[in-house]
Amino acid sequence: MARISGIVIPDNKKIDVALTYVFGIGHFSSKLILKSAGISSEKRSKDLTAEEINKIQNIIDKNFKVGGELKRDTARNIQRLREIGSWRGMRHARRLPVHGRTKTNSRTIRGNVRKTMGSGRKASAEKT
Repeated sequence: MARISGIVIPDNKKIDVALTYVFGIGHFSSKLILKSAGISSEKRSKDLTAEEINKIQNIIDKNFKVGGELKRDTARNIQRLREIGSWRGMRHARRLPVHGRTKTNSRTIRGNVRKTMGSGRKASAEKT
């Protein structure tokens, strides 16, 4: 089992997919990391040598924010928006959607509450 940035990556997956298990690394970033390390993306993570794992780890440490550091940075940004009183900060504070169509998409946050008279489901005892 390979351990990269504090995360145990799965053994039976290709290394480009297995790297996406690390928070902050997506598919595109994993391709870039493997290209700069000179490792084939077709290789399985269980077939990696210790030297290759170290190469990957060094590239991630130098060029990317991952894991707890990235989460702390995101939380700091949200806290800054709350403190300055911006619209996005207020939406974060109230746990409402920040982007997009906020009237209808906030149903997932509100618990799918329907507020108009005819928009709810009928009870199963009523006739349709």
